[in-house]
Amino acid sequence: MTEQPGGRRVVTNMSLSLDGRYAMPGDPRNMGWVMPYAVTDLARDHLTSLWEPATTALLGRVNAEGFLGFWPTVIGMEGADPRDEGFAKWLVDVDKVVLSSTLGEAPWERTTILDRPTTEVVADLRATEGGDIVVFSSASVIKALLAADQVDRMAIMIFPVFLGGGPRLFDDGLPAGQWTLVSQAAGEHGTLALVYDRVR
Repeated sequence: MTEQPGGRRVVTNMSLSLDGRYAMPGDPRNMGWVMPYAVTDLARDHLTSLWEPATTALLGRVNAEGFLGFWPTVIGMEGADPRDEGFAKWLVDVDKVVLSSTLGEAPWERTTILDRPTTEVVADLRATEGGDIVVFSSASVIKALLAADQVDRMAIMIFPVFLGGGPRLFDDGLPAGQWTLVSQAAGEHGTLALVYDRVR
């Protein structure tokens, strides 16, 4: 395991198209392009490997509303994959930190709302006891952490589609640095699951 500042590891996860986009042009909330790949064994196993060692979920407001509006409904759903149900239960039970300047109070259990810079929040979380601090698909949070070189493990699912436009995860001007590949897997439809650790 690579050394990281402050004890706890910050782990990010994002799904990307083959042309490097994390959302469709003009409609960032439309995740239809992800769905054929998100229900594969590879994607489910990849997600499980990320949440199992984590004791804190760090989310942006938009992602929190989407995740916490959907995932709890999976618990007890007829025919639900056990891995999906496992993630849903974890998400309900885990300590959640949601970064928002507009939410006054949390409509979800075990959730803290903070209107502070992402890097400050992560520094405070690193100073506490616990497992990984994981960020699932919250692009604004992940971008801020990458820009501050605060990501210790970066997980990426690459789906074999071109979106032809839309926002990119990796902006120009990110700090130079080296990453080491710790796991790679290929699955149905030519999907790739990649996990990199920051070399410090």
